[in-house]
Amino acid sequence: MSEVVYEETATMIAAGELQSFVPFGREHCRNHPNAFNLQLRELQPASELWSSDGAAGLVGSLQEVSLQERERECWQLRKGCMGVGEEDVEFEEELYTAGTVVVWSQGSRSQGSNVYKAFTVDSPVQQALWCNFAVPQNKKDEEEVEQTVCIVQRSCVNVHTVTGKDFISPLPFQVSNVWATKFGLLLERKNTATDAQLPPPGEPLPTVFSMLHPLDEITPVVCKPTGLFEGSRVQYLSDTSMKIVFSCVQPSLVVFYDTVQGIHSIWTLRKVTHDERSTVLRCAADPVDGPLGLMASSFLTSHLRNISRLDSPGGSGTTGLGPGTGTSCAVGTGSPLHYSALHSHQSRIMTSSPGLHSRVHSPSISNMAALSRAHSPGMAAPSFSGAARFNMSFHSSSPRGHHGLLASPNSTVNETMQEMEPIRPDLCMEQLWSETVTAGCHREMSSQAPKVFLTSDLCENRYLCFLVESHQQLRCVKFVESNDTSQLIFASVMTIPAKDAEPLPNIDAMLVLEACGSLVLYTGITRVSKVFVPGLLSPTFNLTNHLPHRSTPVENVSTPAYAGSRHLQRLDEAVMPSPVSELRGPNIKHHEGSFLEDYIFQPTTPYIHALRDPVCNRVTLELSSGTMLRISIPEIATSELVRKCLQAIRFILPKESAMKVLVKWYNIYNAPGGPSAHAEWSLFVTCFLTLMGYNTERLTWTRNLHFEVPLSPVIAAKKARPSDGGSDEDWDYLLGSHYHRHMNSQPVCSPVDSSGSNNTLITETEGMSSASSPSSPSLKLDSSAPLFPHIPALFYVLHLLYQELQLDELQRARATSLVCLLQQLARDLHLEEYVDLYWRDYPSLISGFNESCLIDQSLLGQMQHPSFLRAKPPCVLSWLSSCLRGEEIPPFPYLPGICQRSRLLVLSYALYITGDENATSTDVSKYLAKLSAGQKFCASELHYRRQSSVKVKFSSESLAEQLVVWLTSEGFTLKDLESVPFGVALPIREAIYRCREQPCSDWSEEVCLLIGRQDLTKQAHKMTLAKSKASVGSGLSLEPPATTEADEEEDGMSDITQEVTGLIWSQDLRVQEVRRLLQSSRPVRVSVVQLPEVSDHEYIEEKENKLLQLCQRTMALPVGRGLFTLFSYHPVPTEPLPVPKLNLTGRAPPRNTMVDLNSGNIDVPPNMTSWPSFHNGVAAGLKIAPASQVDSAWIAYNKPKSPELANEYAGFLMALGLNGHLTKLATLNIHDYLTKGHEMTSIGLLLGVSSAKLGTMDMSITRLLSIHIPALLPPTSTELDVPHNVQVAAVIGIGLVYQGTGHRHNAEVLLSEIGRPPGPEMEYCTDRESYSLAAGLALGMVCLGHGSNLIGMTDLNVPEQLYQYMVGGHRRAQAGASRERHKSPSYQIKEGDTINVDVTCPGATLALAMIYLKTNNRSIADWLKPPDTWFLLDFIKPEFLLLRTLARCIIMWDEILPNTEWVKSNIPQIMRGAFNPSEDINMETMAQAQDYITAGACLALGLRFAGSANSDAFDCLYEFAKTFMKIMSFAGTAAVMGYYNLQTSLSMILLAMSMVMAGTGNLKVLQLCRFFHKRTGGEMNYGFHMAHHMALGLLFLGGGRYTLSTSNSAIAALLCALYPHFPAHSTDNRYHLQALRHLAVLAAEPRLLVPVDVDSLKPCYALLEVTYKETKWYDETTVELMAPTMLPELHLLKRIKVKGPRYWELSVDLSKETQHLKSILSRDGVLYVKLRAGQLPYKDDPQGWRSLLASTVNHRNSGVRAFKPEAISTFTSEPALVSFAEYFCKTSEGMKQREDTLVLFSAMLYECVTQECPEMLPTYIAIEQAVSALRRGDLLQTFPLWQMRLVVELWDSRLLRGPNNRHDALLPSEFLPVMKNMVDVALDSWLKDNSSVLRSYMRGEALPKDAQSTVLACFLVYRSIPCLRNTHTRLEGCSSLGDLLARSSQLGIPLRDLLRLAPVLLGSASGPQTLQGFPLQAF
Repeated sequence: MSEVVYEETATMIAAGELQSFVPFGREHCRNHPNAFNLQLRELQPASELWSSDGAAGLVGSLQEVSLQERERECWQLRKGCMGVGEEDVEFEEELYTAGTVVVWSQGSRSQGSNVYKAFTVDSPVQQALWCNFAVPQNKKDEEEVEQTVCIVQRSCVNVHTVTGKDFISPLPFQVSNVWATKFGLLLERKNTATDAQLPPPGEPLPTVFSMLHPLDEITPVVCKPTGLFEGSRVQYLSDTSMKIVFSCVQPSLVVFYDTVQGIHSIWTLRKVTHDERSTVLRCAADPVDGPLGLMASSFLTSHLRNISRLDSPGGSGTTGLGPGTGTSCAVGTGSPLHYSALHSHQSRIMTSSPGLHSRVHSPSISNMAALSRAHSPGMAAPSFSGAARFNMSFHSSSPRGHHGLLASPNSTVNETMQEMEPIRPDLCMEQLWSETVTAGCHREMSSQAPKVFLTSDLCENRYLCFLVESHQQLRCVKFVESNDTSQLIFASVMTIPAKDAEPLPNIDAMLVLEACGSLVLYTGITRVSKVFVPGLLSPTFNLTNHLPHRSTPVENVSTPAYAGSRHLQRLDEAVMPSPVSELRGPNIKHHEGSFLEDYIFQPTTPYIHALRDPVCNRVTLELSSGTMLRISIPEIATSELVRKCLQAIRFILPKESAMKVLVKWYNIYNAPGGPSAHAEWSLFVTCFLTLMGYNTERLTWTRNLHFEVPLSPVIAAKKARPSDGGSDEDWDYLLGSHYHRHMNSQPVCSPVDSSGSNNTLITETEGMSSASSPSSPSLKLDSSAPLFPHIPALFYVLHLLYQELQLDELQRARATSLVCLLQQLARDLHLEEYVDLYWRDYPSLISGFNESCLIDQSLLGQMQHPSFLRAKPPCVLSWLSSCLRGEEIPPFPYLPGICQRSRLLVLSYALYITGDENATSTDVSKYLAKLSAGQKFCASELHYRRQSSVKVKFSSESLAEQLVVWLTSEGFTLKDLESVPFGVALPIREAIYRCREQPCSDWSEEVCLLIGRQDLTKQAHKMTLAKSKASVGSGLSLEPPATTEADEEEDGMSDITQEVTGLIWSQDLRVQEVRRLLQSSRPVRVSVVQLPEVSDHEYIEEKENKLLQLCQRTMALPVGRGLFTLFSYHPVPTEPLPVPKLNLTGRAPPRNTMVDLNSGNIDVPPNMTSWPSFHNGVAAGLKIAPASQVDSAWIAYNKPKSPELANEYAGFLMALGLNGHLTKLATLNIHDYLTKGHEMTSIGLLLGVSSAKLGTMDMSITRLLSIHIPALLPPTSTELDVPHNVQVAAVIGIGLVYQGTGHRHNAEVLLSEIGRPPGPEMEYCTDRESYSLAAGLALGMVCLGHGSNLIGMTDLNVPEQLYQYMVGGHRRAQAGASRERHKSPSYQIKEGDTINVDVTCPGATLALAMIYLKTNNRSIADWLKPPDTWFLLDFIKPEFLLLRTLARCIIMWDEILPNTEWVKSNIPQIMRGAFNPSEDINMETMAQAQDYITAGACLALGLRFAGSANSDAFDCLYEFAKTFMKIMSFAGTAAVMGYYNLQTSLSMILLAMSMVMAGTGNLKVLQLCRFFHKRTGGEMNYGFHMAHHMALGLLFLGGGRYTLSTSNSAIAALLCALYPHFPAHSTDNRYHLQALRHLAVLAAEPRLLVPVDVDSLKPCYALLEVTYKETKWYDETTVELMAPTMLPELHLLKRIKVKGPRYWELSVDLSKETQHLKSILSRDGVLYVKLRAGQLPYKDDPQGWRSLLASTVNHRNSGVRAFKPEAISTFTSEPALVSFAEYFCKTSEGMKQREDTLVLFSAMLYECVTQECPEMLPTYIAIEQAVSALRRGDLLQTFPLWQMRLVVELWDSRLLRGPNNRHDALLPSEFLPVMKNMVDVALDSWLKDNSSVLRSYMRGEALPKDAQSTVLACFLVYRSIPCLRNTHTRLEGCSSLGDLLARSSQLGIPLRDLLRLAPVLLGSASGPQTLQGFPLQAF
């Protein structure tokens, strides 16, 4: 025992940050308002609930609350992580449960805790836990993870996701415990008493179930036990003795405890395979198992499915039964009672007393419970039928139930069998490991583990640990991944004596509470040290003295298991040898005494009683007094350098040695009162050298390392040390200790290296004796030190680490500390070249060291010289330099996971400089030699290999592109690039620069960030103008004239983006004009002059009549306004949509008196405003953009209170359908609106829903529509009284939903509906035309563009039937269903048996047009030709001629040509020829026919070129418009043709023009529209106004952001919307339903491209180059457009390119895919562009004369001179450049004398700006600094020259490729040659004067001490002269230059540099004068 005590007192570490801990949730619950009241209800026993009528009940329940509150409180903590900026902020999250409240709080150390969410539920919470559910995403296999909190109540689980979704999943059985896993929740069914009494043949019900998502079914889990033979059957997990004690997400494990055998087993959890699933389902349904097996599986199903009764009434009573119910299951409750109970009864079921159970199961209570539960919301009353009855008896404890069950199997079983199909299991468990059954029965069984956790040690071994309280030990099972990482392999078990334990994942350790009460830190199973908690009793004193027998029973049991643990303990002590004498000082004695006295007199002193809640490196201690303390265990190292060194050490050493070093260091570093951070490195060096056997006291440089206090090599607990008297004796004592000798004489770590390098340890010979020989003992290495054999390997990994640090500017300062250590080791290992390398890097530093320690020759054999340690030191900079020179190079060694920067740069050079495309994928080994080590094969490397091989290389990609993409995939960012030294980084910068010029449009955001194209990054980041509206500000908005706020809002057009419209139409205020024309919310001006003879009363009437005329116009405006403001507004979800009023009043000048139509003076038509207000609602709704967030609640929230606004709301619903938001409206609400029976609402809703579901054939919508169409209902169905207009809307709806599907049944019905006869009786007599037209349009849509390919409709003869409807003839007999309906004829209309062409013709004509749209089917087109005899012409309505011409032209789509000849060619020959006066020609007929045919052709032209802004088409149409205007102005001709007909034709031509120019805001069309806007009198009716303002709306579609498409679907929508018969007045729906006018929206598509400057986020101008694909009309052409501009239709384009020189080029290739551009256009068309430096935007500099480069055109150099640094801000937005100009390029007082520097800086700045590489500025400056430092001679290290050399070499390699490559090099100016020259001159002049220094260096004499050494080193580095110590003899004897060249060829000195050396080398032989001047002039 003595040893143990000695060991424990010896090392101790101090725990930091002691805080008392109180769960935050407890605080919060105290103030939580309604938790208490809910608890009152909950906690009253059932009886009281009924009886309590006052005080008594209340008092009882109050007492119960206080009793129970404590008991139910529990909480858990986890690590939370949230990215804030670059760093992740770490904090703790706590989930606290008490009663019915769950509180989720978050808090970090820096800020206090706060409640994140608090939940209150109805019944007491059984358990609350975090769980992540995987939600499978559509189509692909990827899954999204939903983070949730699950709250388990007795009858259901509430799941709340972080995103705000809530689910309630009812539980079909009682749950004892719930576990979170990788896939979802695992539920353990509570086994009730009856499970044990099942009749033997029955299969028990499963006990473990899974729920993969709250909406999924709860399914049983199957298991696959490891059987000895292969046939181990897959079965449901139904053993009630198996309890889950732990589950883990990564890896996916579950730990079970078998309550019968007392064994723990580990299982892996995975998705079930298909075979296993079928096996289980098959055996479950296998009748072989006998009737009951069959029953059991079906009962299982019914039992689970029968969720109406949420758990069986036989469950354990109500919750109010007091604490008794809790003990029936002892999972996870920490009190010892259960364990004693467990051991005393060896019984299988853990019940406390039978009495309790009988009470629980007594029927009276359970029925009561069931009844009361039926009242709680969300649960149905129990139904006792079928399966439910079975469940009840299954759980009831009376035997009677069972007999009942078996007596009548037929009734229940068969019923259940038929209806249930079995539930498919989702998850499967496979057993991986289980404890072996302990030998001998006398040993007590291990109890169930209350704690299980995973931990890993410092060497990456992983363990699964479980605490066995009955044995007071922690059992640790080591596990590893199998080679293919598919499986975990569990190895041996180790035990550690422990009363409690918790893992500390952040520091790879765990904290163990030993039985004696002391805290010990372990890493894995290696004991590190005790933990000293300040302020708590040191347990060594109090517990052992007071309770001496506390720990004996455990330790005296001598069993094989304990023998193991004793042995382990011995080893652990051995790891930390330390002198005993430390703690024996007098102070300690004194303290001890006082402690003991305290202890005796106050026996309540708290001691640690348990541990809980580990997060990162913090853990909570529970004290016996009930208080809790939170402590944190310190990290292994804080300094980055020490951490890296430790990593390297751990990598290379065998695991055991590595573990020792790490543990040792940990103890030294964290001793109580340990060193401050800056002494950490010194401490590390001391510790490290000591472990290698150095005596650090005797080495000068280590002796002087500054500590706060002088330390002996091994540092004991300093708090306790009374004096600073650590001395060498301590160390000698240690070296002589028994343990040390024992450790050294045994080759503990012989099988070191699994990878098979020659690392076998040679057992120690008589080295000990020779070590004590008298020669200079001070500087001798102690060969018995633990790391002595590993010195060479350690030296090498630290050297590689040093090389790694060289590549990071931020870490390079630390390399100086490391180099001191390295040079010492290199000297002692006699590695001359290494010392030389260090001297070259830090000449002034290394010259100061000269001590070396002897390593006894006889001991050298003991060291393992690893194969990878070569004499030539690996130097990463010279490797890169050779790469640039194109030499053959051996692979560079690197440490996986530690030297990542080296790896990255070596491979980058290999890829980009060497040009090896496979460098990053298959050829890695050519360039990198990976060190293998004592560590396992590094998994991260595999990951890299895998990651990089995924990318498929396109051979077309340039090396630069490959490099950039690869670097990004490795996670390399601009921030990393900044820390790469400038010379090394240059090639990467060059690659980036090349990529920046021509990037791919589809690179990821990270790549774009790396190459510095913010415009592309932003583009990839998906942002819209509307989102950033707040930040954009209105810098360049053309504000409307200032009006008051109220007026501004109400016209409903204030949301048009001013910035964009201001750029598109910058010259005038046309947008304001359109707003003025379309506003309908202000009173109109009624100016009527009162003539003398008119009485006042008549004058008032006159004014009102005039107002009535003006109102016809006002009421037509909203249709146009809807198109103008299309999709321009994102609504605020908390406010209703603002709808502008429709104002029908007037103001009469001069006194501005009010004129009103409601005065009763004149007759106003009834319902005049109902349709206009519908249109007003649509116009308001169409403002909402499709991308907005709109949900069902918001739509309902907009419902107006007053009934007169119902029409507006109806329009609003239709608009929501048109922009796609109506799909979000719940079916319930749709039903709600339709049942109101409001006609307008039904029309709006039906059209809206069908538009939203365009072409989807959605069944639910079809049903909805069919109810409103009698023809689609079965003939016997009840007659529904559906208003006529609603029927029309429903028919169009069918057309929309089935658009383009060619659906046979619907086509058939619609075809017959076109010619539906009037009747029966009084039905269907008015407005038949609109119904017939609707049927025709709908039929056309269903068969849109199918032409003659209508599948399966040949028997319908669609075209023939339509032709008959068009030209007339005998009516066919009604087929089938409709015959019934038309038995009795109409009472109003007698049509006879011919077709009424006036009704059917329009519909049939347009149906034909749409079916054969664009098919160029000439035979059908010929049917539609106008007749060619006057006689036949008289029989056709002129209007129908318009339709026929239109139909014919759009069928012959490709023949439409944009010229007047083509339009006129549609007029039949007889009208064009000379007239024979003898014929009786009706001029009127002829004129009207001609008009209408022309109008039809123009409309077709408009459709063909819709949205194309084709100038030919526009000119052609404009000609015709002017012609018609002229005709109208001649009264005579106008009378002949009829004013109405002329006006109709003109309106159609106007609409055609605005279709062609849609969205462009063409001025000529605008003028025409304005002209017609002013015409209000006479024949100008409501319909014409509607047409003209629709034209205006189309012209400015969506405020200029939208235009029309010419897809089939769009043409169909336009035909519906622009049907050429406009309503005569506002209630006229006879020929065409007014609501259909809005369908034009379906043809709109966003095609406006808006360049946005990525720096200012403002829209700007940019030049685009648009290339058209080749078509049969034109070749491939390229046009230049100035954006913002409308793009042509995308399918016509090949590519779009942003052209220079103002902006960075950017090309979008549309031949590959158009999706990228489509998504840009749909997001407001924002294309981010970046202004090139030195350029101004077009707005400021239209001609490009003011750019920075414009001044340099004539002279190459004048640019620099003309450049004024002050003007920089106008040319670049880079803040770095602007401030550089500010501080470094302006002359100030103090800078007068350094004029040249300023000029140089300005030149650099100019270069950066014009070359567009601002990131090169630091490189320029660094080069300048390096050179000037060299010239001044104050360089302390040679690093800058290394970089300079790399820059020069890159430059040379580029020049070698030929002058044509110069333009893409990054340093194109004269700057570099000048700098290079300066370096050459400086070094050459030094060499001239000091050649002797160089000679003496080459002869290997001692290095110079003085300033010379620095310059010498610089010379050697820059001239790339290798270490010549050994070769000088060979070179010095040279007689001639040729001889020298021959001898030096092996050395690899570049010729240029050799010639510099020649004078020195040859001069030594043959006089200095011969060759002295030669090389300098020659080169």
